[in-house]
Amino acid sequence: QVQLVESGGGSVQSGGSLRLSCAASGITRSFDGMGWFRQAPGKQREGVATISPRSSTMYRLSVKGRFTISKDNTKNTLYLQMNSLKPEDTAMYYCAAGPRWSLQDNEYNYWGQGTPVTVSS
Repeated sequence: QVQLVESGGGSVQSGGSLRLSCAASGITRSFDGMGWFRQAPGKQREGVATISPRSSTMYRLSVKGRFTISKDNTKNTLYLQMNSLKPEDTAMYYCAAGPRWSLQDNEYNYWGQGTPVTVSS
């Protein structure tokens, strides 16, 4: 049973930074896609960043240059370093794993419970 547990969310002021972590357990194979998604109140879930087994990355245009996705295979942990945060980054952030390297949420079949991020102006 694959389990993904996010942590590191919180409240920061505009321009601040947060580092999200996603601890994975029960993984018996490599996923082609490990990613971060977010969902703001009243909005659809959207892909933020994803990383491939060979550490190729893709980012949503609005976070490119501000967010960095990385992973530590020895710890089975995925990270999202978020810098220069803006109020529009406010959302619940989810970690996900799936068979394809993609920013489309329907390509992912394992999800964490989410960690909230609030950015105030």
